[in-house]
Amino acid sequence: MALHDEGHASHRVGLLRAMVLGANDGIVSIACLVLGVAASDVGRNAVLTAGMAGLVAGAASMALGEYVSVSSQRDSELSDIAKETWELENTPERELAELTAIYQDKGLPHALAREVATELTKKDALRIHLAEELGITEHNRAQPVQAAVSSALAFGLGGAMPVVAVAVGSSTAARIWITLVVSIAALVALGSFGAHYGKASKRVSVRRIVIGGIIAMAFTMLVGKLFGAAVS
Repeated sequence: MALHDEGHASHRVGLLRAMVLGANDGIVSIACLVLGVAASDVGRNAVLTAGMAGLVAGAASMALGEYVSVSSQRDSELSDIAKETWELENTPERELAELTAIYQDKGLPHALAREVATELTKKDALRIHLAEELGITEHNRAQPVQAAVSSALAFGLGGAMPVVAVAVGSSTAARIWITLVVSIAALVALGSFGAHYGKASKRVSVRRIVIGGIIAMAFTMLVGKLFGAAVS
């Protein structure tokens, strides 16, 4: 069904979810990784090696995970489309009755609902039945490749920030503080971007993403500190 140009953002939800999830995962997971390793008081090379390994592994994992999950969604959609196509070809009257009932449930009287259903069916029966019965439109169809690529790129961009930050510090304390500042700033920027792109509240989005990231980084640093002390 056609989208009206009224500034709505619901049609962006799939891409937005993949981008925000990938970037957030990249920032938080790689920051947690390098901070945890740095907190164990090892050298910069070890921290950078761990960060780069995590960056590559995380991007690959995000791409594969998104592709597999969204492909499963697409398979389900294709199954529903095939079923709806068969029903329209073999039981058109029953499908017309179903569409009429849908419009009646939306508040139209039976005669008008039947007329609307009949007219819309003449133009593109499959499209209208998919949209009204199943909520499937060309704007919200599953896109596995798009989800995989956008998540991997977003993860890589997000995760690169703490890796670069940790490389700048000349001491353990400096590496930790620079990484914390850069990572929190990146989370603020990500929260603002996600809220702007999705036309949501920036304050709520930023608060949610920053608090969660700080908790994760603090917990990982504590584990790294305790583990580093235990094995030294």
